Amino acid sequence: MIKAHNLILFISILSLSINTSKAQDVPYHLDNEVVYDFIDELANLNIIDVNTCVKPYSRKQIAFFLQEAEQSNKLTKRQKKEIAFYLKDFNKELHIGKDFDKRFDIFYHSDSLFKFSINAIAGGRGYYNSNGFVQHRWNGAEFFGTIGKHLAIYGSLRDNHESGAIGGPEYLTRHRGAVYKLGANKKDYSESRGGIVYSWNWGNIGLIKDHIAWGNNYNGSNIISGHNPSVAHLKLNIKPVKWFELNYTHGWLVSEVVDSARSYSHYEDTRRVFQNKFIAANLMTFKPWKKLNLSIGNSIIYSDGNVNPAFMIPFLFYKSVDHTYNASRNSAGHNAQMFFDISSRQINKLHLYTSVFIDEIALSNMFDKDEHSNHISIKVGARATNLLPDLSLTAEYTRSNPFTYTHFIPSLTYESNRYTLGHYLKDNSDEVYLSARYKPVRGLDILVSMTHARRGRDNQKILDENEESTNLWGDDRKGFPFMEEARYDKTSFKIRALYQIINDAYIFTELETYTLSGDDAELYTPLPYLNDDKMFVFGLNFGF
Repeated sequence: MIKAHNLILFISILSLSINTSKAQDVPYHLDNEVVYDFIDELANLNIIDVNTCVKPYSRKQIAFFLQEAEQSNKLTKRQKKEIAFYLKDFNKELHIGKDFDKRFDIFYHSDSLFKFSINAIAGGRGYYNSNGFVQHRWNGAEFFGTIGKHLAIYGSLRDNHESGAIGGPEYLTRHRGAVYKLGANKKDYSESRGGIVYSWNWGNIGLIKDHIAWGNNYNGSNIISGHNPSVAHLKLNIKPVKWFELNYTHGWLVSEVVDSARSYSHYEDTRRVFQNKFIAANLMTFKPWKKLNLSIGNSIIYSDGNVNPAFMIPFLFYKSVDHTYNASRNSAGHNAQMFFDISSRQINKLHLYTSVFIDEIALSNMFDKDEHSNHISIKVGARATNLLPDLSLTAEYTRSNPFTYTHFIPSLTYESNRYTLGHYLKDNSDEVYLSARYKPVRGLDILVSMTHARRGRDNQKILDENEESTNLWGDDRKGFPFMEEARYDKTSFKIRALYQIINDAYIFTELETYTLSGDDAELYTPLPYLNDDKMFVFGLNFGF
């Protein structure tokens, strides 16, 4: 049997043997949302061409986007200043040495062989309403470097402290997932990310521990959202021609399902060993016409064993592969999904997009309103950019049917560390998101938004607790209509103002007013938000 580490080593050696000329790729984290939004703005205006279905971008990609946009005659005065500002950072990908207008770095070295940058990470966010004051603060450091023409390394470590529970897998919030340390009232956690990436002129391969997001969206993807804590994964990107791109990932997820056979007593406690859990996913993007991206892919969550080399082949249909190994019984198989994404910028200044995530679908009765057997999530949206100068308007709707992200075998759920890999509202939910984003001057970003989010009952939990459930894979999971009642209903209005003082240094403030209702509202809502109808948030951040 081929062991996973031997296969990874083989792929790495194969990659190193390619005669290449492209420089290195260091992923640029999703949390630096204002940079991603600016790249999206340039793409919507047809100044650059970007596959916005797959994130993160690399620093090298962003540098090329900015360099290309700098030559355009379509730019406003504010956009020209934004590009000059960001190039203070990303010109490090384009130039050797320090002979350019460069941002502040705690340490930076650059020569023809080796580039290396170190910066501090520090920041805090305060939440205040009639319940009192809750703080979230973080600190740490990050680095990235390149060696020669092809190899890149990067890493970051940050400690986090919350004086009250702001996040957690039980809450319906876009607060990034974290694994909290044990404690009574305080919430502490650390996050370590990093990796090594080898690049050539039409692709790259890397072993990294970080977040990824697949699917066009402006308020959370319904394919792979990156909402979960970061996990280690092997990633591959190839783009041999302009009209085709392949992205692949194989990840080591965290099941948090105890393997009783491997767990054992130790002194007065139990050594708990979790079931193995993995994800393999691919996404193929085709560009039949300029400014139109059609993406199709599939994934599989598999567990209770070791790495299966068949799932490390980046272009297979994994449900069929699973049938080869486990077709004898449904209970022996794994959890497979399919997804589609369409992104069109063919109308100038207008981005139209839709994402479809399919866990299970019956074509014979997909339009039968009484069958309720299609476990899918659909997102549709549009963003208009610069219809008025420096203003973008967004409308987005997401609906996820019952059982879309669940599974009757706990180790096969579409989750890691109990956080969903899909849309943050989980299944049996929907959301309407409207926003206006205004950027009057370089660095100032004003966002006004309305979100109406609902979730019905947790049907999988009901089945798990029902002693009469006998066929969780089949008939027991059918016949559940979409959201018979909204057990969680939140309507919120938010205004946020953010100003980037220097590269990666922000101050921000926001005011949110909201209404909460439903029998499960308290269950799904972090404590600081309960028993009030508004929240004032403020903070600062240096480094991502």
